[in-house]
This record gives sequence, C-alpha cells and structure tokens, in this order.
Amino acid sequence: MKRGSQIVNQWHEKSVTHWDQFAADWHANSDHMWEKGSRRTILPFLQRQVSEADGPVLDAGCGDGYASCKLASLGYAVEGIDIAGEMIRLANDRATKDGLSIRFQTGDISQLPFGDDTFAGMLAINVVEFTSSPLKTIRELRRVLLPGGTLVLGILGPTAGPRAHSYRRLYDEETIQNTMMPWEAKKLATENGFILLDEEPVYKEGVTPDIAGRLSVELREAVSFLTLFAFRKSGS
Repeated sequence: MKRGSQIVNQWHEKSVTHWDQFAADWHANSDHMWEKGSRRTILPFLQRQVSEADGPVLDAGCGDGYASCKLASLGYAVEGIDIAGEMIRLANDRATKDGLSIRFQTGDISQLPFGDDTFAGMLAINVVEFTSSPLKTIRELRRVLLPGGTLVLGILGPTAGPRAHSYRRLYDEETIQNTMMPWEAKKLATENGFILLDEEPVYKEGVTPDIAGRLSVELREAVSFLTLFAFRKSGS
C-alpha cells in the first residue's frame, strides 16, 4: 500500500512541475485551439448534451480556463479544477479580464474535493490519460456527477502529438501519461457505471470527412486526433 502511495505522489509532483512549466505555452495557443484548432468542436458537442438549465458543470483539467470562461459567458454555472497552480492563476486572470465569476482551484481529478452527486455535467478533455490511474479517475468523475448527469470525455487518438509524453516509458522511466486508445476509454467507462450517449471523432488535419467516411470504425479511430464521448451516469 505504501509503495502505491509513493507512486501516486511522485506522479502528482511530476505532473504539477510539468504543467506549471508548460502553462505559458499552453496559454499562448489556447484561443486558437478552442476556436479554430483541434478543440473547436468540443463546446458545441457539450452544448448538445448539457444545457445551462441542467445545473452546474465541472471543467475537470481546466487548464487556463478557456472552456470554463466560454461556458460561463453562455450562461452555464461552471467550476474549474486543474493540477497545476500556474494554470489556475492564468484561469483566474482570464475570468477577471472577462468579468466572469468562476471558482477555480488546484486539485487532482482522481481525488476531487467535491461531494457525491454535485454536477449535472462535466468536461474532461485529454486529461484522464494524464492521471496515475484512469480507472480510479473515471470512478471519481462518476461519483461527483448527479444521477443521470453527463460526462463529456475527450481521449487522444493515435495521431495526436501529445501522446509523445508517454514515450520515455519504453526506457523504463516514469512518465505523466497513461497512453490508451479511445476504444479502451469507452470500454472502461461503460464497464464502470456510464452509458454511452454519443461519440464524435476529431480527425488529424488533412483527413477529410470524405476520406473518413470510406473507412471502417476501427480505421477512423486510427486516423483520429482525439475522440469525444458523451456518457450518462447510470444508476444512483
């Protein structure tokens, strides 16, 4: 048990250091990513699954707060949490600049500081695979969702550059990423209390809908940059 705690603590510390150092670069590119880049379809996808009238939304792994602020400006009640203090500082600056009242805090999404059944919706984009235990994280996200609440999950595909964060594992080095395929994330979620509502691939630049439409489901995943899933929390 002690060994497991040490591994989790090391993962946490390494993740905080990495994302604190990366925060400025992330912030410089976040507007483009969300408006014109790989993340441009995420918020429209969430809006089709969760309305502002449903209840509060958690932005789990909120980064510099771009999505949180965008949702708040659309009338959603939003909270954001991220492991990196520098990301949270940038998120607070963004909210202040936009005149928005959003609660941001530092924290690990595999151990959330919220009670059971708190949120009607949740956004977790390219973050579950950056935890020490995706299984524990999926269960924790489910715990804080209201019964019938919706999780919008984004998982990196095979063509995504950020998957390189896990490369050094091949040298038996500790990394901050648990590489997994989108189909694995879907299976993990549906085996742990979620019902799949919808999914939508985001393809690598250059893969047109016409090209993708001629491929099998398996091959479409193979050329994806990320896959968006909408899951409903089942049971009580």
